[in-house]
Amino acid sequence: MSRKKLIILAIAAVIIALFFYFDLPDYLTLDSLKANRSRLTAVYEEHGFAVVSVFITLYILQTALSLPGATIFSLAAGAIFGAVMGTVYAVTAATIGATLALLATRYIFRDAVQNKFGSKLDKINRELSREGLNYLLFLRLVPLFPFFMINLAAGLTNIRLSTFFFGTLIGIIPGGFVYCNAGASLASINSIGDIASPRVLGSFALLGLFALLPVLYRKIKNRRNVGTGVKDE
Repeated sequence: MSRKKLIILAIAAVIIALFFYFDLPDYLTLDSLKANRSRLTAVYEEHGFAVVSVFITLYILQTALSLPGATIFSLAAGAIFGAVMGTVYAVTAATIGATLALLATRYIFRDAVQNKFGSKLDKINRELSREGLNYLLFLRLVPLFPFFMINLAAGLTNIRLSTFFFGTLIGIIPGGFVYCNAGASLASINSIGDIASPRVLGSFALLGLFALLPVLYRKIKNRRNVGTGVKDE
C-alpha cells in the first residue's frame, strides 16, 4: 500500500479513535438532543453561519467515516434550523460525506477487490454503467441496507461519481425531510421508532419501486426482443 493511502488511513483512524475516546456517541442520543435543544438554538441565533458550518462539517465527517449518529444529526438539523433548511443542510452534508466515503473506498481498496473478483464484478459494473441511477435511487429510498454500506459497496464498483452524487442527493431527500420535520417537533418524539412508521417506510418502498420501473421495462423488452430475434436499438 502506498504512503498516501497509509496517511489517509492513519488520519481516519485517529478521528475515529478520538470520536470514541471522548464518548461522543453518548451525546448523539435523542435524550441528549432534547436536553440541549434550547441551548443549541440560542447559539444558532447568535452565531448562525458558524453553527451551520460546524454542523455541516461534523455531519460530513460522520458520514464519510461511517460513524454512528446520522439519525440524531438529521433530527438536530430540524430541531435547530427548521424542517426546510434543516433538510437542505442535512441532505447536503450527507451527500458530500457519502461521496467522500465512496472515493476513499475506491482509492484505497478498489484495486485489491478488482484484482481478486474482477471477472465476477464485470456484470455488476455493466449494469451500473447503464442503470446506475435507477439502482441507486432504489437503494436510497428503500431502507434495505444501511446507508454506510451502500457508500462503501459503491466504491468497489465502476459507478460514475456524478451518478452516485446526484442519485444520493435525490434519493435521500424524502427520508431527510421526514427526520428533519420530526426534529422540528422534537418534543412529540419519544423514540426513533416513532418516526419511521410502517406507513412512511411503505411510501419509501413504493417510490423505490417506481425508480426501478424503467429498468424492469427495458429488461422485459430485451427478453422479448431476444425471443423474437429483434435487435433492440
